[in-house]
Amino acid sequence: MAKAAANTPSPKARAQVLHTLGFGVPATSDPHHFKVIIPKASSGKVQISEHLGLQAASSDSAVIDRVLLDRPRWTAIRAEVQRAFNARLSAHGIKPGAWKVGDNPLDRLLGKELCVLAWAVEQMEMEKIPVAVRNWLALRPEERWWLFGMTAMSTGGAMDAVKGWRAALKHALGDVAQSELLAPRARRGKVEQDVAQASLGLFGDQAP
Repeated sequence: MAKAAANTPSPKARAQVLHTLGFGVPATSDPHHFKVIIPKASSGKVQISEHLGLQAASSDSAVIDRVLLDRPRWTAIRAEVQRAFNARLSAHGIKPGAWKVGDNPLDRLLGKELCVLAWAVEQMEMEKIPVAVRNWLALRPEERWWLFGMTAMSTGGAMDAVKGWRAALKHALGDVAQSELLAPRARRGKVEQDVAQASLGLFGDQAP
């Protein structure tokens, strides 16, 4: 009995067997996920798109281009984003990811969170981006999901920069005082639905 127990993998060890791609995307048939496309040319823009997978109403609406980010702005946020996401992945026993040239699959919830930061910094002065990253890191995941939902409803496309909620994110995350006011309010409304759908806060289900 003792030998059998010793050979039984722990829950965390079993979770590590789960096959994922990139940053936590389940290796299943056409899952809902995001994709970060990093071009080989150092001057090329980084594209972040949402792939609805089997949830798409039609093939025409299966992919939504969310943001195009200038390379210097991407470089300013990539390391901290990777560190934060990998800490979350490791906590759930899921292998970490690393940014590479080409396609980088991203879990659907992590993709929403990345969009919030990318939308905030896409037109931001470079010297303010470190402040925006710190303020983004200080937000809880469900706060970022709420901000994504509010922004995506009206200004969530790649060509919607400096409009509506996109402009609000730039000022909120780029300014310490405004981000402190924003954070407590982001827990309301749709976040309660997201928390219920997301179970542990990450992975394991494919609710919208």
